[in-house]
Amino acid sequence: MFKIQDTIISPDHKPFVIAEMSGNHNQSLERAFEIVDAAAEAGAHALKLQTYTADTITFNGTSDEFVIKDQNSLWKNQNLHKLYQMAYTPWEWHKPIFDRAKAHGMLAFSSPFDTTAVDFLESLDVPCYKIASFENTDHILLKKVAQTGKPVIMSTGVASIADIQESVAVLRKYGCKDLVLLKCTSTYPATPESTNLLTIPHMKDLFDCQIGLSDHTMGIGAAVAAVALGARVLEKHFTLRRADGGVDSAFSLEPEELKNLVIESERAFLAMGKVNYILSEKEQKSLQYKRSLYVVEPMKAGDVFSEKNVRSIRPSNGLHTRYYDEILGKTATQDIEAGTALSWNLVK
Repeated sequence: MFKIQDTIISPDHKPFVIAEMSGNHNQSLERAFEIVDAAAEAGAHALKLQTYTADTITFNGTSDEFVIKDQNSLWKNQNLHKLYQMAYTPWEWHKPIFDRAKAHGMLAFSSPFDTTAVDFLESLDVPCYKIASFENTDHILLKKVAQTGKPVIMSTGVASIADIQESVAVLRKYGCKDLVLLKCTSTYPATPESTNLLTIPHMKDLFDCQIGLSDHTMGIGAAVAAVALGARVLEKHFTLRRADGGVDSAFSLEPEELKNLVIESERAFLAMGKVNYILSEKEQKSLQYKRSLYVVEPMKAGDVFSEKNVRSIRPSNGLHTRYYDEILGKTATQDIEAGTALSWNLVK
């Protein structure tokens, strides 16, 4: 258990839901503010940005190695430098966006993509840091972030188990005490079949830290299911409307979906409870509506109990149904009205 400001991250506390703005502001500060407002209205606990420029994340190269060649990619044939110029959040926007989030009572932080971004975010006194999947093996960045002493949330996409072990070791060596690892499949969007949520409890045992999910699937099903497996931090990309376009809009949640995620992830958390077979007080009251044996046709003394005149029905005031075969063929000790709960004094 640890805190990010006043928010407790723990197996015993409801999931911490992060709305990732990314580049969905479409280079409009006013739209960025609208995204913050919508995330707050939906109940998100935190708003996250990405802190880089095109020059801090890549090189302005024109050769093929700086072009996305995957024909299945949302960004196929795009030059990396130009893509990041379009997607980045201007650094001078960070403080007003963070202030807007804080005014709503949300935590506000970011993913730095190089050491200069860490220095900048430190000047804004962010409460924690997020390490993106494609930076989770950048030991230069990991060392810098760890040395701040602040909590770190790190996605584990495009990393082998050995990569993750090495990166966790770097973070811990240089001062990171509070760590969350996010199970992540770094395809955009990700499919449910590639999400492999069963990795979550394994990661928790292996790395002895809090675990969450950075989810790129469509909808909220995977994220809600992750809570049942121990995820206590959920990160989803967020936009106002996917139809508005934007670099990450295709796999981002809309406000109604984010609201449902907050509600349903908390319900999943509350529903986990503990191993329990003891009836609750309300269930105890419902026992009277279970089935038992009743006489359902008028009977005279000496009449034989049969499948026709004895049935298993609700409520539970009659003999238990375990005695049904034993009673068939026996006789009534007295006249019995239809609708009478069967008891042993009526059976001979």
